[in-house]
Amino acid sequence: MGDIRVLPDLLISQIAAGEVVERPAAALKELLENSLDAGARQISVQLAAGGTKLIRAADDGAGIAKEDLALALMRHATSKIAALEDLERVSSLGFRGEALASMAAVSHLTLASRRKEDKHAWSVTASGAEISRTSPAALAAGTTVEVRDLYFNTPARRKFLRSEATEYAHCEEAFKRVALSRPELALTLQHNNRVQWHLKAQPLDARIGTLFGEDFHASTLPVQSESGALRLRGLIGLPARARGTRDTQYFFVNGRHVRDKLAAHAIRQAYQDVLHHERHPAYVLFLDIDPSLVDVNVHPTKSEVRFRDARAVHQFIFHALNRVLAQTM
Repeated sequence: MGDIRVLPDLLISQIAAGEVVERPAAALKELLENSLDAGARQISVQLAAGGTKLIRAADDGAGIAKEDLALALMRHATSKIAALEDLERVSSLGFRGEALASMAAVSHLTLASRRKEDKHAWSVTASGAEISRTSPAALAAGTTVEVRDLYFNTPARRKFLRSEATEYAHCEEAFKRVALSRPELALTLQHNNRVQWHLKAQPLDARIGTLFGEDFHASTLPVQSESGALRLRGLIGLPARARGTRDTQYFFVNGRHVRDKLAAHAIRQAYQDVLHHERHPAYVLFLDIDPSLVDVNVHPTKSEVRFRDARAVHQFIFHALNRVLAQTM
């Protein structure tokens, strides 16, 4: 017999979980993005033990049809793309069809949903490779996902998780990123049965003030620039109020939080004449661009992007911020 073998589906999903759901915060991010794609206006999150024992996300979005519930837990099953053309101009936050399947492979997962036009809600559960039959559930319109005992069947992965406080901090950061990207949403975050955040729908300026404090908001400058297919908006920190860490740096592309070296370099260049090199500027910036001009399918967690005309984007960001900062000199 040869040495090459086809891996079983459960092991494939568990391997994928290591990339897509490397910690509770990554699972929470995926659940929140699904809620946003479903058009939710309200999302409630409950965590226990930093997300290792429980991650529960409930929304009032469009819901999932009864016949699609079990399918939603299968690998590479998605409602968001159907052909290569869709992938080339992705406008949804999720599209890879891996997240729920990965979570189901390494946790006890319950998915319950009800569309507005349906009389009843339905649910399905999964534990490792086992997916139950669809059964009736009590639920208002929307979707609720419960992820319990993350990595219960992959103890080696669980050993790499940090303390409860550290894992919760990462979950809270994922929550804040969504809260920033969608200030028109009402969001609630509970941890160990205590409410940590209760955010009502509000303008972006007010949301930033709520999350980071009015002192931070008062030490920022507004950014609003547009050129062709590019639009940049948000707030940047005054050079005099720069920080010793990068803890308040948020950059979004078409509503998706990303870690983009190109944008980070353009921002640093814009600040280079007004900021000491050991200090870091604070910013919350949103770049809107034609989806066909940016590739979001370059990382399993969708945390990186690639621009078709990187130089043009770099120059646009640099000049937009440079003009604003010039007012402070």
